[in-house]
Amino acid sequence: MKVERSSNIAKKPVEIDGAKGAEMRLLISKADGAENFAMRMFELQPGGHTPLHTHAHEHEVFVLEGNGVFVCEGQQHEFGPEYVIFAPPNKEHRFKNTGDSVLRMLCLIPASAG
Repeated sequence: MKVERSSNIAKKPVEIDGAKGAEMRLLISKADGAENFAMRMFELQPGGHTPLHTHAHEHEVFVLEGNGVFVCEGQQHEFGPEYVIFAPPNKEHRFKNTGDSVLRMLCLIPASAG
């Protein structure tokens, strides 16, 4: 079991080529006993983005605050607070902050991928 404020969990920069102004908190993971899913919170600074990338697992995303664009297979999809986004496996994608405040979103992935 885990009960914790997200602000108490260490935030680390996303240090992958192609990322800019992106940080992540690993909220729930295998280290907490979660065998099936990992929950991450991403924060993208204005103008920031995740790298354009592809992988074999899906993402399930819930936008907490901010505005952005989800790029998937070359198509751009605008989003804002309380949007849900499903990023299918094996599709090239990235998230971009297009607003003037921090973009915060929860991202759930299989525990084996996190």
